[in-house]
Amino acid sequence: MSLFALADTHLSLGENVDKPMDVFGAKWTNHADRLAEAWQETVGADDLVLVPGDISWAMKLEDALPDLEYLDRLPGTKLLLKGNHDYWWTSRGKVERVLPPSLRLLQYDSYDAGDGIGIVGTRGWIPPSFPKSKEADEKIYARELQRMELSIKAAGDRFETLIAMMHYPPLYRDPDANGLTETDFVPLLEAAGVRLCVYGHLHGPNQRVAVEGEHRGVRYRLVAADALRFRPARIRLADFR
Repeated sequence: MSLFALADTHLSLGENVDKPMDVFGAKWTNHADRLAEAWQETVGADDLVLVPGDISWAMKLEDALPDLEYLDRLPGTKLLLKGNHDYWWTSRGKVERVLPPSLRLLQYDSYDAGDGIGIVGTRGWIPPSFPKSKEADEKIYARELQRMELSIKAAGDRFETLIAMMHYPPLYRDPDANGLTETDFVPLLEAAGVRLCVYGHLHGPNQRVAVEGEHRGVRYRLVAADALRFRPARIRLADFR
C-alpha cells in the first residue's frame, strides 16, 4: 500500500448542482477530468488516498451522489473528511448508507491504515484571533478542538505512526512579518505524537500563508488540489518514521 493525499476536489457533477470552478481561474478549467487522469496515473488499486474536505458543492446528499460515485471509480480506497463547503454531509449514518464501496469516512474517530499507521483528524475552523472571527465561529472552533481530541483518543496507543488530516490549516504563515500564527490544534497534534498533518482549504493567493515542512516535530503539508496541480501527493512514510 502507498499513501496519498488530495483535498478540495470541489466536484459538481450532479444535475442540480451548477458550480463551475473555472470562475476561480483558468487553472480550474476541466479540473474534474484532469484530476481523474492524474489520479489514474498515480494511485493504485491497493493504495489509500486521504481527502481532507470540500469534496462536493452539493447542498443535499442525493445531489452529491454523482460526485461520490466519481471518486469511487478512481483507484484506491478514499478516506473522506468533512470540509466547510460539504453541506451535503449530514449525519454519518445517512451518508454511510449510500456511500460507494471504496469510500470511508473519518468523523470523530480514527482510521487504521495498516502497517502501524493511524489516521486522526477533524475539519478545524478559523481561530478566534482572526479579525473576521465572530462569536458563532468561536463556538464552532471550540467544537472542532473537542472533535480532534475525540479522534486522538480513539487512536489511543494502537499505532506506530499517527497522521492527521484537517481541512483548515492548523497554523498560518504571516507573509509580511515572516512569523507564524498557531491555532490550538498545534499543541494537540504535538502531544499526540502526530508526525504529519495534511490540510487543504487554501486556494490561489491565500496559499502564500500555507506552512509546509516541520514545525516542532510535526510535518505540515498543503494538499489542496490546485496547489498539487490536481495530482494526489504521495506521502513517503520513510521521510518521517
